[in-house]
Amino acid sequence: MWCFIILAWAFITFFLTCANACLHERFSHPPLLKRQDTPLSTLNPEESTLVEAISNTSISEWSYYYTHGAHLAGKNLTMAEWTVDRLKENGWNSSIVSYEVYLNYPVNKSLTLMYSNGSTYRPSLEEAILSQDETTSYPDRIPTFHGYSASGNANAEYVYVGRGQKVDFDRLSELGVPLEGKIAVAKYGGPFRGLKVKNAQENGMIGVIIFTDPSEDGNITEANGYAPYPNGEARNPSSVQRGSVQFLSTYPGDPTTPGYPSKEGSPRVDPSAVVPRIPSIPMSYEDVIPILSALDGFGLTGVEVNRTGWVGALNVSYSTGPAPGTTINMTNLMEDTYTPIWNSVGIINGTIADETIVIGNHRDAWIIGGAADPNSGTAIMVELAKAFGSLLSQGWVPKRNIVVCSWDGEEYGLLGSTEWVDEYVPWLRETAVSYLNIDVGASGPWPYIEATPELHTIATDVMKKVSWMSTNRNMYDIWFEYTQGAIGVLGSGSDYTSFVHNGIGSIDMSAGPDETSPVYHYHSNFDSYHWMTKFGDPGFQAHSSMAQYLSLLAYNLANQEGIAFDLPNYATELEKYFKDLQSTLDSVSQTLNTSLLESAIEEFRIGATQVQVLQERAIAANDHELLTLVNHKYRDFQRGFVSQGGLPGREFYRHLIFAPGVDTGYAATTYPGITEAVLAGNLSLAAEFVQKTADAIIVAANIIKT
Repeated sequence: MWCFIILAWAFITFFLTCANACLHERFSHPPLLKRQDTPLSTLNPEESTLVEAISNTSISEWSYYYTHGAHLAGKNLTMAEWTVDRLKENGWNSSIVSYEVYLNYPVNKSLTLMYSNGSTYRPSLEEAILSQDETTSYPDRIPTFHGYSASGNANAEYVYVGRGQKVDFDRLSELGVPLEGKIAVAKYGGPFRGLKVKNAQENGMIGVIIFTDPSEDGNITEANGYAPYPNGEARNPSSVQRGSVQFLSTYPGDPTTPGYPSKEGSPRVDPSAVVPRIPSIPMSYEDVIPILSALDGFGLTGVEVNRTGWVGALNVSYSTGPAPGTTINMTNLMEDTYTPIWNSVGIINGTIADETIVIGNHRDAWIIGGAADPNSGTAIMVELAKAFGSLLSQGWVPKRNIVVCSWDGEEYGLLGSTEWVDEYVPWLRETAVSYLNIDVGASGPWPYIEATPELHTIATDVMKKVSWMSTNRNMYDIWFEYTQGAIGVLGSGSDYTSFVHNGIGSIDMSAGPDETSPVYHYHSNFDSYHWMTKFGDPGFQAHSSMAQYLSLLAYNLANQEGIAFDLPNYATELEKYFKDLQSTLDSVSQTLNTSLLESAIEEFRIGATQVQVLQERAIAANDHELLTLVNHKYRDFQRGFVSQGGLPGREFYRHLIFAPGVDTGYAATTYPGITEAVLAGNLSLAAEFVQKTADAIIVAANIIKT
């Protein structure tokens, strides 16, 4: 029994701290005590109409369309228009909302490894063309690159810096490894890639290479006997992870218009606060092996460095280097431009004008494919629109407004959603109840969610209404088997970010791989329709189940008389986060008076219990005036958590209960103003944020007070 509890708690802790935005970690399944499956919940007639309207055949058709043409941010107008057309034909009032944003695009790049004996190695820096996968050979396929990388040349010795976290650089400095004037070679994993570049830049390094390591791939590797894609489930050795290197934990959105919408004629600021000044290039593990091998025997080995995640799965020592006289000459040329991006937005007006549910998925991708990221979510959202069209054709009208948004520019830094929220934030603050995000809708068979705590109960209850793929089990039981009941905390890295930090509760959902699933080629040409149909989700069964889930969740939030929030659960989570804060204080042997925070949590807990009772009374008495009062309290309470200003040095992030970690970019830190000040050794700042965080919770408690 105790063994089970320890294993389960370790798993849950890992899940909550490591789940990442578009891409989450591949989890194993520790042995569980046997639990009985829950029965599939009964659907009402309208829910049945939604579920019956969802077809994996049409989802496959939507997926095929989106994955057979290039759709970089700012280069996908025809897809934006096509999406609007699909919404209109299903009864949604739809249009395109555009913004004028700063982006950059790849022109050319090169890299040469110069050995001390004068010989050279030149990696291809591109992915293989596969005869079995047609889109890998398209003439307009997009080269490997980092969005927002700087143009420039770097020629120097180089150092392997592990995952490129601040603590990795601190460890190298402690060990006396020279960094200034060198080129950094970093492994994907851990923090958001932009923060790897930021940390290198802040340590005086002049260029960065970031490579994919098969250690990310669980058991499914060539070393374990699996054939690589396209012939098997393992990673293709030439796979490269593209992506943005914006400094996401400072602020997202257009780097030149922080806090206001990016329109033609908008004033612009210098973007250097959130984009690098040094060049970076992504690379496959096939290409990087000679570069890492050249460091063997120089500096300290990975074992000697002794840092989490430092050593990967390649046949090298993961030594730091530098190797005297062995250098890299890298050149990166980007085209900087201001260009339109296009959000496709559809609306169904409800009978309650000042309560709104927003659903979103981004449409742009780094590649022609993007079958998982983002277009599994796109296909699912288009199918949702079709399913709601079936209800509309029967004369149905929701109680609350439903808005669907197909975002452009997410991949560069959440541009489409951030600019839209910047523009419409007065209306959103007055009406938004929840934001439902689906990014990588399906890259494997295991569902998971991250959500603000008021949504936990409704999110898991709706799972019990969904038959999961072909398992003869419901989604809830499959989800519980995978996560042991853990719901992740929202950090950043996808389009919920601007909603959360304007006080709008959100959920992010997906189905992904575990450590025994076929490897998902994140941000690679091999995230293709062919990969999806053969390995990722043959038959589009996970897509279909996720479409049912998102549709039913949206329906229940939009159509129940009382907004289906669980505020006592929010109080419970606040208490859990408080215990985590106490553990952090203990771990650094610091004392901090947190009594104000503890008292504020208790006041919120009392208010949450009382307002829940009031909602039950209003529903039982059919008291519409009282129910409207309660519903507006539910709609508005989370605005309190963003009422005290932003975090130090990154004022965009105003939610004082959780935010992306300053050195993670993806993963959340709870009570971030306090926690990060404590870890930085700044107890006066920590005390200031104890007061601010307590005040924010009191504001939220006063909103729900009865």
